[in-house]
Amino acid sequence: MNQLTSIVQQGLTLVIMVSLPPVLMALMVGLIIAVFQATTQIQEQTLSFAPKLITVFLLLALMGPWMGSQFARFTTLIFEQFPVLIR
Repeated sequence: MNQLTSIVQQGLTLVIMVSLPPVLMALMVGLIIAVFQATTQIQEQTLSFAPKLITVFLLLALMGPWMGSQFARFTTLIFEQFPVLIR
C-alpha cells in the first residue's frame, strides 16, 4: 500500500511539473495582454484569447519531447513495479 501511495504521489507531481510551463506562459501572456488592453482601452475578446492559444501551442510543440519522455519514464516505472504491487 505504501508503494501505491508513492506511485500516486509521483504521478501527481509529474502532472503538476508537466502542466506548469504552459499554464505559466498563458498566465504571463494574459497579463501582458490585459495590461495592454487596459492602457489602450481596447476591449476585443480575440485579442486576449488568440495570443494565449498560440503561445501554449508553441510551448507544447517545443516541450513536447521532454513531456513525452517524462510520461514514458513514469509509465516504465509503473510497469517495473507492477509485479511488486500485485503481491
